[in-house]
Amino acid sequence: MLRTATIAGLATAVPVALGTDFASADPGVPGPLVLPPATEEITRLNLHVPEAHLRDLRQRLAGVRLPERETVADNSQGVQLAKLTGLLEYWRTRYDWRRLERRINALGQYRTLIDGLGIHFLHVRSRHADATPLILTHGWPGSFVEFLKAIGPLTDPTAYGGTAQDAFHVVIPSVPGFGFSDRPTSTGWTTARIAAAWAELMERLGYRHYIAQGGDWGGGITTQLGKLRPKGLIGVELNFPEYTFSPPVSDDPTAAEKTALAQIQTFSTQYSGYFQEQSTRPQTIGYALADSPAGQAAWIYEKFLDWTDNTGRPEGVLSRDDMLDNITLYWLTDTAASSARLYWQNYGASGLTRLDLPVGLSVFPHELVRGPKIWAERAYSDLVYFNDRIPYGGHFAAFEQPLLFTQEVRNFARIVK
Repeated sequence: MLRTATIAGLATAVPVALGTDFASADPGVPGPLVLPPATEEITRLNLHVPEAHLRDLRQRLAGVRLPERETVADNSQGVQLAKLTGLLEYWRTRYDWRRLERRINALGQYRTLIDGLGIHFLHVRSRHADATPLILTHGWPGSFVEFLKAIGPLTDPTAYGGTAQDAFHVVIPSVPGFGFSDRPTSTGWTTARIAAAWAELMERLGYRHYIAQGGDWGGGITTQLGKLRPKGLIGVELNFPEYTFSPPVSDDPTAAEKTALAQIQTFSTQYSGYFQEQSTRPQTIGYALADSPAGQAAWIYEKFLDWTDNTGRPEGVLSRDDMLDNITLYWLTDTAASSARLYWQNYGASGLTRLDLPVGLSVFPHELVRGPKIWAERAYSDLVYFNDRIPYGGHFAAFEQPLLFTQEVRNFARIVK
């Protein structure tokens, strides 16, 4: 029987089972990784990926077969051969997965069974007892990894230019089908259903009031949480609203609306190939990505290249280790297909959910679409915060600019808490 403990400082004592480990079905054979079955207890996850899986990854990278170089001088045909070759060589010879493993084990990661699925999450309590609980939700091709650099500023504000009143207790779940959360085995896991699971998670943790934040699919999940309005949710802050590609446009668009609509058109014609594939045939692309680490790396690296605020190379914003932490997580957990199914599951759903609780919106300068304030005002009757004058950052706001991201969350929280 597992030993139990409680998370100190919560309004309600929360039992935490101790001593479980991440393993594989056969430690000598790199087959599917096997997580300890989740229960309704909150169970500590001590992560140690068997060495056989890391050895298999390096062997696959050593024998990778790549196509010839692109026939253009830019990335208009996709990730350039020279860039990917350098990333793969670094991955094979220098990248250290154990570094990330130690870090997230030290932060505190857990699993609990909600609505039939084991949900993984990081939970980092601030040393400031009166800190505001905050749930952060990632999108694709992100993960909990993209928030790691923001945890320090969020939980320990006095060390990062804030005050004790700016402190947060941080909860960062992995969306079903991503990371160390279970992969759904049937349909039905929409953004609304995930939002309901988040509401249950926060209640199970004993939080009686909290703020939710998200971008990309995390923005959709957070919006649905706002629509659900569970007891305790005091507001939502977004950096990529759910309505981005189906905005509330007026019959006579303003100049700002026309600019944003042009950005939507550019995305649709130049950058949406992944979206079409994952929305319609996620299983097919899943075979290729599950079998080839080079393919998985290119599939995700392309988004870091196109969607970050960079000058032609994402390494100017995110280190190779940063990017490979996220890519390796997808590879080791074999979640290429299951994460892609989130697009299929929600394909064609309405992209405009109107909210009447306090909402904040942060528009980073290199976002895919920089929606104007008028769209937010039409969608959210209680828009209490809007900022489109952030100096740096792109689609992966917390990953690229953790301090600016933290400041946006602080600004919103100061208004609503």
